[in-house]
Parts: sequence; structure tokens; C-alpha cells
Amino acid sequence: LIALQFVSLFSTCKLRRQFYLNGMHKPGDVILGGLFEVHYTSVFPELTFTSEPNMLSCQGFDPPGFRHAMTMAFAIDEINKNANLLPNVTLGYSLYDNCATLVIGFSAALSLVSGREEKFLLHENCLGTPPVVGIVGDSFSTFSIATSDVIGLFKMPIVSYFATCSCLSDRHKFPSFFRTIPSDAFQVHAMIRILKHFGWTWAGLLVSDDDYGVHVARSFRQALAQSGGSCLAYSEILPWGENSAELRRIVEVMKKSTARVVIVFAHQIHMIQLMEEVYLNQIQNVTGLQWMASEAWTTAAVLQTTRHMPYLSGTLGIAIRRGEIPGLRDFLMKMHPDIYDRNNNGNSMVRQFWEYTFQCRFAPPPSGWLQGGGALCTGQEELANMETEFLDVSNLRPEYNIYKAVYALAYALDDMLRCAPGRGPFSGNSCATLQKLEPWQLMHYLEKVHFTTPFGDEVSFDENGDALPIYDIMNWQWLPDGSTKVQNVGVVKKTALKGEELRLDEDKIFWNSDSKQPVQSVCSVSCPPGTRMARKNGQPACCFDCVRCSERKFNSLECTSCPEDFWSSPQRDRCVPKKTEFLSYHEPLGICLTTASLLGTFICAVVLGIFTHYRSTPIVRANNSELSFLLLVSLKLCFLCSLLFIGRPRLWTCQLRHAAFGISFVLCVSCILVKTMVVVAVFKASKPGGGTNLKWFGSVQQRGTVLVLTSIQAAICTAWLISSSPVPHKNTQYYNDKIVFECVVGSTIGFAVLLGYIGVLAILSFLLAFLARNLPDNFNEAKLITFSMLIFCAVWVAFVPAYVNSPGKYADAVEVFAILASSFGLLVALFGPKCYIILLKPERNTKKEIIGRGTAKS
Repeated sequence: LIALQFVSLFSTCKLRRQFYLNGMHKPGDVILGGLFEVHYTSVFPELTFTSEPNMLSCQGFDPPGFRHAMTMAFAIDEINKNANLLPNVTLGYSLYDNCATLVIGFSAALSLVSGREEKFLLHENCLGTPPVVGIVGDSFSTFSIATSDVIGLFKMPIVSYFATCSCLSDRHKFPSFFRTIPSDAFQVHAMIRILKHFGWTWAGLLVSDDDYGVHVARSFRQALAQSGGSCLAYSEILPWGENSAELRRIVEVMKKSTARVVIVFAHQIHMIQLMEEVYLNQIQNVTGLQWMASEAWTTAAVLQTTRHMPYLSGTLGIAIRRGEIPGLRDFLMKMHPDIYDRNNNGNSMVRQFWEYTFQCRFAPPPSGWLQGGGALCTGQEELANMETEFLDVSNLRPEYNIYKAVYALAYALDDMLRCAPGRGPFSGNSCATLQKLEPWQLMHYLEKVHFTTPFGDEVSFDENGDALPIYDIMNWQWLPDGSTKVQNVGVVKKTALKGEELRLDEDKIFWNSDSKQPVQSVCSVSCPPGTRMARKNGQPACCFDCVRCSERKFNSLECTSCPEDFWSSPQRDRCVPKKTEFLSYHEPLGICLTTASLLGTFICAVVLGIFTHYRSTPIVRANNSELSFLLLVSLKLCFLCSLLFIGRPRLWTCQLRHAAFGISFVLCVSCILVKTMVVVAVFKASKPGGGTNLKWFGSVQQRGTVLVLTSIQAAICTAWLISSSPVPHKNTQYYNDKIVFECVVGSTIGFAVLLGYIGVLAILSFLLAFLARNLPDNFNEAKLITFSMLIFCAVWVAFVPAYVNSPGKYADAVEVFAILASSFGLLVALFGPKCYIILLKPERNTKKEIIGRGTAKS
């Protein structure tokens, strides 16, 4: 080390200079080092490395910091009394005060590694233990980084009880660093979990001007951005030392900000300076803020005063896990200056504590360390008669981590000394010994240490040297009698099974507000239902305006489109199922069409009944009564098939509706066509030499012609259904807020062929009937056929453009109307006159009357 120089080759080593540090020492077979903050400020840290003792640099005695050091002394004393742990080995310690100053803390670390002997002999076999085998500390992340950068080169184990910077988890940079406190990475996540729990999306961030603050600020921003939903209103750095102007500026930023939550990752000295600035400048009123404290100052009693509690009451903080250390208070009560060497400046901390507590001084006084008062200390003072926070062991947090750190080193050393020769983990299966101990050998065992404290907590280190992350959540409560209480209101921890877990007892939380409820800290109030957030230019994501969502979208962080079958409600606050539309039996249009269809079917049945009853009369028997009955049946089917177009489309109705419609109408038109052909054939047969024509139009031929023509349509329908069958379809193109259920025809060609075939037969029937309209018969059916087919063709010619231009259910309604109109046209035109004669003019229902006038003319 830089503090050592060789006096002569292979003879002795001598310290070049002596660091005059505030410390406390106890000899032993193995020495553990410790670094603690016994004083919390330093005036002239640059003068510590001198040839003369200089202790004027450290000021502000900190009883809790001294209790930390004494906790390590207690743990070592307890281990020495334990026959099962490190038997026949006595632990000693060298504890130094870092005075909350980097240069002093770094000097103390070098002193621990270099040792306190001014000269020591070198042995050729390099036997002997190092001055210390491990160090407990430091309390600051920056100090730990600086120390580990140098001490880590020698693989000296360093176990910190308070350094939380996540950067120290980097095993490449800090291979020998361990800690019994969770890293800031977990603390940051815990803070964000609390923010989200209370809906605080707008907060300010204050960090200390050191590695601890810089790294935690970076981690916090990254984690906050990843979690989403929360933003920082400002981020400020708290300076070291007296800097009133900068502190006043920061307080002004806090005062002007709309953020009501302030998160502080800093040391208690920074908070003391900040709150003093707030208190001294009463015009800078920052009451009513919700403070969130990092573990570094959550339990700082020095801030829980009547000066500060009007501002800090209600603070929520992340605190180190509280533990129990049986026997610690009795050990502290037995402490007395006579136990330590009065004349050795190396054991100065006990005398300083005594002078601070009893406001006296020892003679001769240690230069510069007088804590107050002019009376001489007698050594007869009784600690039991004093009210001092030094003896308060009800809230052991850093102390518990120190206790675990000391025991971790002790268990690692014990495991190392229990190594069986020839079965060790080092080269050649060798074991480490106290006579020839290298610090890296102890580090090997420290990485694998695993034990349980008397409080029931398991202690082990992961691959990064971090302990199991767990924090208590504390709340600063200002009681009516003016006293303060730091209440445990929850816990946040990470487990292998459940991951990060937050538990809060909100009924126990004290809120520093008139409503006694959590504050509201948002940049912009949440958008009302039916609107979306539109980020303001140049502002964080939490600052936004509210813009109404468009149709088919509902509010979220952004207006989100509803699923295809849903539509936004009128308030745009949720998605509701779209209305469905199809030609229903329950709506007026569907009822009218259904009624017309059933009426047509009924009329067909009545006409069929009339024709059956009067089947022997001339007018029924004329022109093949069998075809008339078949025509009535086909018309009845035409009326009934229209019902397939009404109701919610399903696969079977889509497939059946057009097939039934096509076949029924072809059957109907085929009968009409054959009837027309028979009329023409009979007329020609009445002429000379035309009798041979009738043999081709007998009953069998007529039925066969109808069957063939109908079979062709059946084949067309079959091919259509097999190749590209009509299927039900949810159409969302017609309307934005409706789903139209319809049948898509599948193959447009198939549908066109089906209609075209009907059209060909209808036109052919019309032409034949038109040519035979003037044939000489008193009752010429060709005239009725001509009129009926004229109606039929007119309806279906009008149907095509109407069908194409009708959306949704109206297309089905147009097709049903065309079916009914053409069916009624055929029914009335063909059978109306006959029924009129049968029912109202029976005297005309004779053969003579039907053919008489025609015969006379001829």
C-alpha cells in the first residue's frame, strides 16, 4: 500500500506516515475492521494526513453512530463467548470513525489494511495473518465504492451494512463487496409500488450529490419510465456542506411545483440542512407535502423535532428490517472509560461519547474533541441515570445489519478453519490456515455462508453479494401531546415464489393534511369517461388535455378501438355490443311479408280445394287438370319458400332459401310452359294433317317435360351448393354501429345461372302464350298465361336493380316481395278467372260455353 515503504530489502516494512484517526481497538488472534459514522460532519478533512495528531476535523457527535460501532464490539464479544463458533480463536477489532467524510473514511480503510504497527519484520515464508481479515462498512455508498476500488484489488472481504447503491452489485468492478442491506434497485421498485398504490402520479425527486444519489436517480427514472403512469415534476441534487443559496433555490422549486409528493434519496445530513433552510425562511411555506424517505434517513431521530415535524409529519419511509439483539443493552450499559486505555489516542471514541453525554471533559483533554462543558469527567457518572438515545435498542435496524455482517464473517472464518486437510477447495485440495491466510480465501467461504440469526432471519448472499431484499414501511406520526412516533405500517419484500410483495395497513397511517386522507398528487386530473389523454407539448406524459374519443373507440390512455362486434357507448366510456339487424319475424316489415306469404299459401290451398271439388267440370278438366294441380302445388311452395328469407340467417337457411326458391319457380314456370305448348299443339291438331302433333303432347310427355326442366334447375342448385355454397355473414360495412346478418350467395355465377334459367323459361312461356293469344276458343288460356307471364317478367326485371341497391335486410325484403308479387300475379292471373266462373258463373262452366264461340267462328 502507499502507506508502506521498505526500509531494507527482506528486513522490515515501515509506515511512511501515520493516519491520526478516531478509533477503538481490541486485540485478538484475528482482527475484523469496522468503519462507522460516529461524527456527522468534518471541517478540515484535508488535514488528517499529517505528522502530528489532528482531530479538529470531526464535529457533531452522533450517538446512534457510536451505537453502531458498539454493536460490532458486542457481536465480537458474543462470538468470543460462544464455544461452538470459532473455538480457540479470539476475535479482535479495529473500529474507525469516518466523520461522514470521504477522505477520512478512505484513510481509515487504508489504515485497516496496512495495520497500526510502525514497523514489522518480513518473514521469508510469509507466515502471519493480515492486519484485518475483513471489514464491516462503510455506511455510505460513495465511501464503499472508493474503498472497494482499492481494497478490492487485494480481495479483502468488505461487508457493508448501509451502502445501498445498485452499482455495488457489479461483480466485475467490486468482486469482494458484500452487504446485508438490500440494494437501491429494490428500494426504487418499493417506492414506485407505494406511488402506484396511492395513485400518486406526479412527484418531485431529491437526491444527494454523490454516487448514491446519482445512481439511485438514474435507476428511479428508468424504473418509473418502465412502470408507466407516473412522472417526475422536478429532480434536484442536494449539495454537500453549507450552500444556503442552492438549498433556497431547491425549496423555491418545491414551493412552486404542483407535485405534493417529494421523494428523497439522501443522507440525514442533507435533510437536516434542507429542513433548517425551510425552518429559517418561514416565508417558504412547504407544509402539506407528502415526504417519502429512503432508508438513509427514515429513522433519523434528529429530524423528529418540533422544528421539523410540522413539515415532516406523515412521512412514509423505507426502513431497514428491524431486528432483535438480545443482550445488547446490557453490554452498552456496562461501557465505561476505564475499560479502555485512557492514555492511548487510538481508543478515543468512548471518551468522546462520555464527554458528549455528561457534558464534561477528561484531563488532559484530547485536543479539539471537547464536546462541551468545563467540568472534569470523574468516571463515576452513571449511564443509567441519563436519558440518551444511545441506550435505545427498541428500533435496531442498521445495528441488526451490522450484527449480521459480523456473524457472516465469523461463520465464514469458522467454516474455513473447519476444513479437513486434503479436502480443501484450494489448489491441491489444500485448506487455508491462520498462519498463512489470504483474504481471498476467506471471501471464498463468505460467498457460501448461510446461517440463521436468533431473530429468525436467514442470512446468505447471492451471486452479486446482495442479501435477501426486505424493507419495513414506516410512518412519522405527530401525536397530540407533541411527541413523535415512527410507526411500522407495512412491509415490502421479494420472495422466490411471489416476487415483489407490498403489504400496507392504511388504518395505521398518519396523514399530514386537514382531511387526514392521502394527498392528491397529479399533474392532470384523470380524463372523464369518453375522452382520451392528449399529451401537452413539452410536458411529461402525466400532463395532458382530455379529448373526446371518436366513434367506435372508448377511453383509455389512448382511445382504443372496440372489437369488431362492439361499438362505443354514447358516453364513449366502454364498448357495448353492436345492434344486430336482419329481416325479423318481430318487426313490422317481417310481419307484413310473413302474413302475405301465409295468405298466398292459404289462397293456394283454397283454390286447390275448389279445383279438387270441381275436378269433373269442363273448366278444370280443360288443358290437363293434372298440370293445374301441379301448378297450384308449385305456387304454394313459392309462397312458403319466402319464409326462409325471414329470420336470422343460418347455414341451413342460407343454403335452402335460394335452392327452394329456384326449384319451386322452375316447377311453376315449367308447368306454365307445358300448358302453353299444349294449347298451341291442340290448335294445330285441329287443322287438317295436324293430328300427328298431339302424340308428342300426351300426359306422360307433359309430366316428363316438367320433370326434365325441373331436374335441370335441381342440378344447377346442387352444383352451386357443392362448389360455393351460400353462407351466413356478419356485415359491418353498411353501418358503423350495427351488424347486418345476411347470406352471401357464395358463387355469383351460380346465383346468376339459377335466375337466368328461370328467366329463359319465363320468356319462352311468354312468347309462346303471346303467339297463341288469339287462338279461336271461347276460353283461351293462352291469354291468361300471356298476362301472368307479363306480370312475372316485369316483377323480376324490376327486382334486379332493386336487389343490388338495397342494403342488409332490405335486400332480403326485396327478394321476398318479388317472390310474393310474382306468385300472386301467377295465382290471380291464371286461376282468378276460372274460380270466378266456377263459383259465380257456373252456367258458363260447360263444354259448349267454353268452345262454342270458337267453333262457330271457325
